[in-house]
Parts: sequence; C-alpha cells; structure tokens
Amino acid sequence: MKVAVTGAAGFLGLNVVTALLAEGHDVLAIDRVPATIPAGAHGSGVLRWASVDVLDEEAMTRALHDTEVVHHLVAVISLKQEDPLAERVNVHGVGAVARAAHRAGVRRMVNCGSLASFDYEKHGTVHEGSKRSTRTSLPVYHRSKYFGEVELLKVVDAGLDALTCNPTGIYGPVDHPDRLSRMNQMMLDAALGKLPASVPGEFDMVDVRDVAQGFLLAAEKGRTGHNYLIGGHRHDLFDAQVQAARLNGQRGPRIRIPVQLLQALSPLINPIAQQFGSESFAPAALENIAMSPVVDRTKAGAELGYEPRPVEETISDLVAFFAAEGLLR
Repeated sequence: MKVAVTGAAGFLGLNVVTALLAEGHDVLAIDRVPATIPAGAHGSGVLRWASVDVLDEEAMTRALHDTEVVHHLVAVISLKQEDPLAERVNVHGVGAVARAAHRAGVRRMVNCGSLASFDYEKHGTVHEGSKRSTRTSLPVYHRSKYFGEVELLKVVDAGLDALTCNPTGIYGPVDHPDRLSRMNQMMLDAALGKLPASVPGEFDMVDVRDVAQGFLLAAEKGRTGHNYLIGGHRHDLFDAQVQAARLNGQRGPRIRIPVQLLQALSPLINPIAQQFGSESFAPAALENIAMSPVVDRTKAGAELGYEPRPVEETISDLVAFFAAEGLLR
C-alpha cells in the first residue's frame, strides 16, 4: 500500500515512517529535508522523499496522487499566546492537506492532534468527549490544534474519510541525536547527571513507538470523524528522571522543586531562559505539569486494540538508545 506521511522528518514522523516500512508499505515521506531512517528499518517497503509545502493545496494534491492513506503530522509547537505561523500551519495547513487528500482520492487521512486540544481541569480526567480548547486565554498551540480538527471535519462533511489521533507526552526512541525532542533532552540530561534538581508532577507519558503503532491501527480500524486519545501511563517526571540516571550509573535529581514555586518565579526566570532558546519555564509549560490530567484511553484500546508498553521499558530502551548514539560520554 502507498502511504504518505507529512512531517516525516520529525520525531513522530521518523517513527511512523519506520513502522510503515516495517510492515512493507511504500512510503512517500513529505518534509522540507530528508531524515536518516534507522538501519534495517525498511523491511520490504520502498521509501521516497518529497519536499511539499503543506499550505500549497495544488502541490499537495499532485503529490498525493495514487496514495491510499495519508498521515498528517506537521505542526508548529509554540507556547506563545499568539503565533501567526503556528496558527497558519496548525489550522489552515490541516485544511489544505485534507482538501488535497479529498481531491486526490485518498482513501483515508489520519490527522495528528494533541492532548493540548482538550481544555481539561486540574487533576481531572480527559476523554474524547471532554470540552475543547477554545478559550482565548489558552496558548495558541492549544487553540490551533483544536481548530485544525474543526477544519478537518469540514472536509469530512464533504466526503473525506478522516479521523484524529491525540497523543499525550511523547518520548522514547528513536529520535534525532542532534536535535532531541524536549522530553527526550530532559531524560538525557538526567541520565548524564546534569539535573541535581527537578520538578515533581505526574503526567501521561507515551512511547513514540506506541504512538506510531496507534496511528497505523487508527488508519485500519478508526471511525470516520472520531478522535482517539493515544496515551501511555501517568508517571511522575521526577521519578522517570531518577530511573534514567540510575541506568547510566548516575544518582539523578535529588531536590524536588514545587511547580508552584517555579510558577511564581516564572516572570523572572522565563525571559532569561528564552534568551537561551528554552521554553521550559514558560507559564504554559509549567501549567502543563501543574494540571496533571488523568488520560482515559479506553476508546483507543476498545476500538483500535491499542495498548502501550510499560514506562520502565521505554526508559530502559531510551537510555540504551542514548548509549548507542554516543550521547552518554
């Protein structure tokens, strides 16, 4: 089967492409620049790269000719209150790819949403029927990911067979060694013993390989127009960092800094962190930890047969990946 993946060079894209190739699919990987696929991952599938602007509906329609399934993963992650690029890509980009897929005769589209598109209460339970992120006080990423789904559903109403998967906090192997995802970088710093202190707080953490498998299952079994929360396990970030450190012979963080304290100091710390290119102390980043939602992934389990692996397995595999890439020296 011919499958297209937009954002194929990203963290999740890399793993979705790998999973598709392992199952023998021919993959059209769409991104600005090609990425290196892990050795031995191709299986019997054929991989081809193409550079196509997701906002260019005509070019995307041509690229998706003869494609059966498209996984749309392109997104701009921004914790700013307003970000025109994030809104353009996360909202209008989804609509453009959906319309192109419909015009090209694509059989099914799987859109990558986010847990952030749900407006959950502090320590509350999130499920597919929870209220959505429409409040203007929320960061642009939260709002744009939801309104991207709204654009998708307009094309579903016009006849496109499409659905959305909403992953939670993605981490794990395989990642790009030279530009690790935010959560993987945090785990690497812990494994190297660089985090004497950290923030305690439970969050739903999901292995990127499980998310990739969830997308493939959704393409096969998901219901048109529906959402599926692709979660993992609720785990304390502090404990996860300690586990990563001990697997590398390090002690790991020892001091627990209450997130409430960091939230109070955010107006002082965040401007300095931003100068170093970090959004770790942005109000929205700290709010994500403080909210600590319980993710109900019952629907994905019942309808897709989705089941994530244990946290301990992911952390062990991630540290092994760091070692194999020479990142633990």
